[in-house]
Amino acid sequence: MNNFIGKRLEQYTIKRPQEVLIVTINIADEQDKIAIFKGFSSSLMRPTAFDPDVPVLPNEAEIIAIDRIASPYNPESPRYIERAISREAMEVLLAEVGV
Repeated sequence: MNNFIGKRLEQYTIKRPQEVLIVTINIADEQDKIAIFKGFSSSLMRPTAFDPDVPVLPNEAEIIAIDRIASPYNPESPRYIERAISREAMEVLLAEVGV
């Protein structure tokens, strides 16, 4: 199911290219952060596969929080639109854009 949510989050950023999503996840008791921008996902803490068909957000991952950040993303000084939103709150935004 998380793989499906990963694709939906990518679609969201295609429809809202002015936003970058930073998704904090837990995989096997290890935390990771994933940046999603204009339909592409990349881990900020682990190697990301070159193959776009390999999901960056694995099926077994638990979404802890999602940050919406104004583009362009500057990790030194991010401009937050909304911080630490839940998956449930993100579902509302996904529905708003039709993904």
